[in-house]
Amino acid sequence: MDMATIGGLILSFILVIFGIVFNEDTLGFDFYKLGSFINYPSVLITFGGSFMAVYTASKSTKEFFNNLKSFKLALKTLPSNEAETITTIIELSNVARKEGLLALEEAANGIEDSFLKKGILLIVDGTDPELVRSILETELISIEGRHKKTISFWEDLATMGPAWGMIGTLIGLINMLKQMNDPDSIGPSMAVALITTLYGSMLANWICTPIATKLKSNNDTEIMTKEVMVEGLLSIQAGENPRVIEEKLKSFLPPVMRSGMSEENEGGEVNG
Repeated sequence: MDMATIGGLILSFILVIFGIVFNEDTLGFDFYKLGSFINYPSVLITFGGSFMAVYTASKSTKEFFNNLKSFKLALKTLPSNEAETITTIIELSNVARKEGLLALEEAANGIEDSFLKKGILLIVDGTDPELVRSILETELISIEGRHKKTISFWEDLATMGPAWGMIGTLIGLINMLKQMNDPDSIGPSMAVALITTLYGSMLANWICTPIATKLKSNNDTEIMTKEVMVEGLLSIQAGENPRVIEEKLKSFLPPVMRSGMSEENEGGEVNG
């Protein structure tokens, strides 16, 4: 589980609650204040309206619920395995250089990543390099397209939250203005009207925007890892020296990770 996502969601909620119940005068906590921030009609208007608006924009009910389930993806730790991927490709390049490209078929049996395995089998089958690149890049585009649809779902929900919060506030204000003959009701009615704006802002900034940002980050990491695979596989097919391949692929990594790989490989053998 990704503790950054879980911790951020929990701690931000706790801090909001703390801000509501903390009493500066007594340096204590007035938990009874929480009751003033709970209003069920406001919940229905803000959350119900936001989710139903996005549901209306979805292609199907199945797509809507699949996008909702993507919340769990943001809670999972996505291993940053670019360095591991490069190491695997270097090992494959050594096998290909010593035993030939056909030997990669046996090596592919121990690889779990379906994208990398597919590329290896295309090479073993003698597929033209340009066609290999075209096939793998097409799959990359499809993967990224699916990811962007999911990210767009959370971005749309983040947009709808404040909008429906404002709709709830307007409804509350209309009801308040109808009771202007009772001055004592104006304050409480105004407070209830503003609660929907709070709910909308919380939905957008507490949940939806952070989840969309996390999914974008995960997408960038996965796409970059697969781009490393594409370049590595094409370099193997071209018969390049493993050391050259390593240096080429390390250009994808930030300087800190490059130096880390160099330290790991120091004294090791990566040759042709």
